[in-house]
Amino acid sequence: MDKARTTGTLVAAFACGLIFALGLGLGGMTQPSKVIGFLDFTGAWDPSLAFVMGGALATHTLLRRLIVARPEPLLALSFAMPAKTDIDGRLIAGAAIFGAGWGLAGLCPGPAIVAAGGGASAALVFVPAMLAGMVLHEVLTARGK
Repeated sequence: MDKARTTGTLVAAFACGLIFALGLGLGGMTQPSKVIGFLDFTGAWDPSLAFVMGGALATHTLLRRLIVARPEPLLALSFAMPAKTDIDGRLIAGAAIFGAGWGLAGLCPGPAIVAAGGGASAALVFVPAMLAGMVLHEVLTARGK
């Protein structure tokens, strides 16, 4: 890949990350109390995050079709599509662990990194624990192969 395309990719990635972080912050996704309120269906349920998620899903649904219809991405040589698309026990277990962690901490990876960047104490504990879990997964996966 030539230098101009690499630089453009880095600039685009940074801009997308910045927009994503701003959206997470403005949408309240970095506030554990707001997330837990959204997940509390039997108590004081706060449905506002459903609009944030709905907006994200609508944007993805509309733009994905347009983007993958192109012969190649603007800033890469090819599209990076998942090779595995089946639903198996590992996917279900991972989703359950992710959901339990999200419900207990009120944070998921993207918003946690944004909140940690803002100095939120819960995120400053959550992010290192999340990274340790990722490393542990890699170690256990490598041993199993």
